[in-house]
Amino acid sequence: MTPFLLTEVLQQAMLQAARTARLKAYAPYSRFQVGAAVLDQQGRIHAGCNVENAAYPEGVCAEAGALSAMVLTGSLRVRAMLVVGTGGAWVTPCGGCRQKLREFGAPDTPVITANETAMGPRYTLAQLLPESFGPEHLKTP
Repeated sequence: MTPFLLTEVLQQAMLQAARTARLKAYAPYSRFQVGAAVLDQQGRIHAGCNVENAAYPEGVCAEAGALSAMVLTGSLRVRAMLVVGTGGAWVTPCGGCRQKLREFGAPDTPVITANETAMGPRYTLAQLLPESFGPEHLKTP
């Protein structure tokens, strides 16, 4: 099997999708807008934004929204994820979203960070969620 290559063109397309999604975020409480984009196994990009709720912990993260958009098209494999936040620190997926990403991604899935003006650090899912529990743990012989 040929290893997957995340080209600069794909990264830039993901970055644009995530930045556009971030601008649509509904964050009236935290004012912290996040956008995310996932690249599926067919090369399609799916974006999501965070959506807050007055019952504060009941909101939806941008990463979860992007994964939902991907599943809606019938895709079940993530090749890469890119997350765009604001402010000084680079935004990575929260713990819950790391586990959601693990459902559809492999330990070597790239997770890229960015903000309004620059690309940030790049991680693998295994770096963000070491020794993770995934779907293969539930398969029986």
